[in-house]
Amino acid sequence: MLAAFVPIWVLTGLGWLAGRYRLLGPDAERVLAGFVFRLAMPAALFTALSRGRLAFHPGALGAFAAGTVLTMALGFVLCAVLLRRGLGAATIGAMAAGYVNSANLGIPVALHVLGNATFLTEVLLFQVLVVTPVILVALDRAAGRPLRPATLAGMPLRNPVIAGLALGALCSALHWRPPEVVGAPLALLGAAAVPTALVALGLSLTSGGPRQPGERAEVAALAGLKLLVQPVLAGLAGWAAGLGRVDLLALVVCAALPTAQNTWTYAAEYGQGESVARRTVLVSTALSMATLAVAGWLLG
Repeated sequence: MLAAFVPIWVLTGLGWLAGRYRLLGPDAERVLAGFVFRLAMPAALFTALSRGRLAFHPGALGAFAAGTVLTMALGFVLCAVLLRRGLGAATIGAMAAGYVNSANLGIPVALHVLGNATFLTEVLLFQVLVVTPVILVALDRAAGRPLRPATLAGMPLRNPVIAGLALGALCSALHWRPPEVVGAPLALLGAAAVPTALVALGLSLTSGGPRQPGERAEVAALAGLKLLVQPVLAGLAGWAAGLGRVDLLALVVCAALPTAQNTWTYAAEYGQGESVARRTVLVSTALSMATLAVAGWLLG
């Protein structure tokens, strides 16, 4: 498990060093975040979906979805109602509370704790096919873009992440893999998404910026929702659905994963809740080793 966390800490630290000593220039954070959002992440999502198979286990996935929706709703209410954040910042807060790091961190953790990443694949598909479009629609709305049918229909053309999701899911549903002359360059581009996002996250730590009132408590509450509330809610939903011990362990471990760095990438792209997203990713990642170990000990 420690080996799964080390690359995240190292790459984030390299980004911090690059920002601290200004090795990449003043606009590096913005350029790298834009590269991830507009090029690397769509390629990564397309590659993952087009090369995978859309398969679901309703009981476990339904329990995970219930825990995710409830936790994100609590995060949204916390930010929008209690802290009076705007729609965009509250959406980022909801994502920070319930969007798990299912890719670069989730896979090695699942292999170590569970022995396989089968259920994690379903979690990844649920997040990218269901949760991500909802978040991006809300962020578009916060940016002042009207929610007309023509606007929604044109989202894949305007939003590269949605385009990557839609095309990848279509290829998977049709059981068609693009030829290597197309798939290989996209896979190579997609492989740059996670390391570049982590370096950009480290760069953002040096740019700082003023904190909003109550931000420290907001980050603590969102990290608590992510690491404690979401796995408990998912576990209760799985128990109510009658899942066996093995399935319940997979469910709780996946729900206990920390906040995905995509949260900060989206926040930086839309200029909403960047500081909260950055700090919640760091805090939840730093503390999640403890919660994951406890989950594995209790249910393993």
